[in-house]
Amino acid sequence: MKHAEDDRFIRFNNQLKEGEDYYMENGYRVMKSEFLIRRGYCCGNGCRHCPYMPRHLKGNRTRTD
Repeated sequence: MKHAEDDRFIRFNNQLKEGEDYYMENGYRVMKSEFLIRRGYCCGNGCRHCPYMPRHLKGNRTRTD
């Protein structure tokens, strides 16, 4: 059975553009800081280019710049 959450995940992934929003490294997507800023909050997943301070605090909206 398919859940509505699955559809949101698919729509979100189809909107991402390689090179603009992320780059690939060892089979993983590395999200770029420009995308993370547009998203508007920290996901808390330890993104390499997290622009929020303190880093990796889920829901944080305080940017470093």
